[in-house]
Amino acid sequence: MPVTIYDVAKKAGVGIGTVSRVINNSPRITRKTKAKVLRAIRELNYQPHTSAQSLARRKANTIGCIIPYFAGYFYSELLHGIQRKLREFEYALILYSVDIQQSKEFFLRRALQERRVDGILFVSMEISQRYVDKFLSTGLPIVLVNSFHSALDSITVDSTEGAYIATKHLIELGYTRIAMIDGQLKSIPARLRFEGFKKALQQHGFHFDKRYFVVCDFSEEADGFNKEAGYLAMQKLLDLGEEMPRAVFVSSDIQAIGVMQAIKERDFVVPDDIAIIGFDDIELAQYVGLTTMRQPILEMGELAVKRLMERIIRKDRSEFKHNFRTQLVVRESCGAYKNK
Repeated sequence: MPVTIYDVAKKAGVGIGTVSRVINNSPRITRKTKAKVLRAIRELNYQPHTSAQSLARRKANTIGCIIPYFAGYFYSELLHGIQRKLREFEYALILYSVDIQQSKEFFLRRALQERRVDGILFVSMEISQRYVDKFLSTGLPIVLVNSFHSALDSITVDSTEGAYIATKHLIELGYTRIAMIDGQLKSIPARLRFEGFKKALQQHGFHFDKRYFVVCDFSEEADGFNKEAGYLAMQKLLDLGEEMPRAVFVSSDIQAIGVMQAIKERDFVVPDDIAIIGFDDIELAQYVGLTTMRQPILEMGELAVKRLMERIIRKDRSEFKHNFRTQLVVRESCGAYKNK
């Protein structure tokens, strides 16, 4: 393994900031400390990258975004908001696509070590306390998006409340056999929406039936928030025959499109036979008459960049937490407009 600035800092008994200042000939270092760091550099045969030295002297004018599976609608819309806001600051964007735990930590470690970016947006994943401590100690700005940690800036959507409202709406319309189709539970939004679904059932006197909860875990390479996963999940519910649900809360609109396709192929009608509510309010939802929970995806991306730039440019270290609310958008698919 190549020698890193962390190895030099450890051997010299100083922080990586001190090593960086020595490399860049900063006058803010005492002769004794400078000599100690240079001795460690010689003994370890450390070769600092030219680009790293350059970035130590000035900003990279680039931010990094660590994001899972950015082929999905939510992520593409979020990235649209991020890029639109970044243009105002004339900053570039580096994307790191994450599919497993190891690659998530690899990119976090890489961002901290290489410092090719001035800040990080970390999307829809949990961050370990180990890396929280590292970001706090190094001072590299980071903003969590669609995720939360008490010690870091975060921008979230109240997915639990949104799922609760969606399920409650179906209950108030008179449905009693209500199912949920969710994404993989390793996804934070998927877990939160499941909590909201169960909470609504419990508070309205309904028993949670495991048969009516389907997790889209058919592919380990994705998070379940896609049309194909929704289609396959609905097939499982339809296979219950006479015991199939009469209403389904689907954890994303793109899954709901697949759900509606599966229902149509079995010669059932939405909402006469099965009512559907989605989550997101993607553009396609209005064209298929999908009732859904609207979340401000574009605004989340823009606010994330705005906050990150406050940390980078203004050195703002104040605490920042923002939680967006969702909004129920009633269309035809839930049966609210059926003739009773």
